[in-house]
Amino acid sequence: MRFAYNTNADLLPLLAAPDDPRLSRTDFGSYTEEKFATDLLGFNDGASLTEEQHILVSQSYDTMVWLAGHGVTYDPIWARQSFEKNEQIVFWGGLTLAAENEGVGLFDMELAAYKNLGGELRCGCEFKSLLRCEDAITGVVLASGEQIVAKAVILACGGFESNKAMRAKLIGAEWGAAKVRGTPHNTGDGLAAAWEQGAQPYGRFDGCHATPMDYFMKDYGNLNIPHGERKNYRKISYFLGVMLNESGARFVDEGIDFRNYTYAQFGRAVLQQPGRRAWQIFDSKVFELMYDEYRFFDAKFEEADNLPELLQKCDGLDAAAAEATLREFNHGVEGSTAFDPTIKDGKSSTSNGLLKSNWAQSLDIPPFRAYPVTGGITFTYGGVKVSQRAAVLDGAGLAIPGLFACGEMVGGVFLGGYPGGSGLTSGAVFGRLAGTSAARHSL
Repeated sequence: MRFAYNTNADLLPLLAAPDDPRLSRTDFGSYTEEKFATDLLGFNDGASLTEEQHILVSQSYDTMVWLAGHGVTYDPIWARQSFEKNEQIVFWGGLTLAAENEGVGLFDMELAAYKNLGGELRCGCEFKSLLRCEDAITGVVLASGEQIVAKAVILACGGFESNKAMRAKLIGAEWGAAKVRGTPHNTGDGLAAAWEQGAQPYGRFDGCHATPMDYFMKDYGNLNIPHGERKNYRKISYFLGVMLNESGARFVDEGIDFRNYTYAQFGRAVLQQPGRRAWQIFDSKVFELMYDEYRFFDAKFEEADNLPELLQKCDGLDAAAAEATLREFNHGVEGSTAFDPTIKDGKSSTSNGLLKSNWAQSLDIPPFRAYPVTGGITFTYGGVKVSQRAAVLDGAGLAIPGLFACGEMVGGVFLGGYPGGSGLTSGAVFGRLAGTSAARHSL
């Protein structure tokens, strides 16, 4: 989870194991509110920070402390966000902590906290629409026809990433072919229900979190373990190699920034390529630096002891053009700069007229591997407009009494993209606001 903090000491109240001996030689750096805001601005396509982004930044740390106070604690992301350098463990990219067992662990801790506070969870009751009495929302109607009366309703129904028709209409035609990283049930039902009651559509409906994913993954994540499995299909170590489209050309600057700042955008770039597919090419000297999903689970890849043989194995790839691209890339690698994944090292190369700005190393140590990837959608950016207290607003900017929203349903939090880890923090920040406001409304 991405949040603002100033020193190592700010992280200690959040840790599941504050006595971990590694902490004494760990440099988490700092990630100030100003830096968080700047990172968000980098994805706003020139627009100023939105009101929702100001809320996200300013309340991110307090929300993390609040969660920790209810037993939701975190571990440093030792494996993916740090490197050992001069006997210190150095974190990079402003992303330091994750729940143990990631999404599954976060859910388990939050559910335990909810139940400890007296909350009840009811499953198997599909939501259909909102109940309204005069000007106020007074409950929900289930698909079964049952009505549940309530003093306040919080919509936390997710976006429309699992609705193929809505993706194609609102994001673009190519998005009909996107893999969905999670559940097939985020089909925009909550948004439709809110809009039916006059909620204001708001945000970037053509924007979404889109990640390179295994080309052969299922269309959706596993229903039995949706959060546990989907991460295993990510293919986000492209910064350690190169990505080629089926024409054999590079199409993005794989090293333009840290992975945290590019992976949620590069899925779109892959979907825009011929065949909605690309190949990530690596040599053996980076295998140990690549994320686990490349080595474990059921990752699909081709392998060979030389590049020409490897490229011939890649279905649909123009092998001759790809070989020329890699030859040019290898020849252009800047040799005097040391490779350093903890910083933007400036180690660059160019091929097809396209720069790889950092972390460019020659592909020259066999064996070589090629991983086929496509674009996977995680969540959408368009939603409803909410107040500073997470009340859903109508077209005139007035709160709809009794109706609140959080999570992906809140529009305006992300525009052209987002720095990794911000989505979970946004859900927590606006979830806390919505819960507090709904409770006050119900008094």
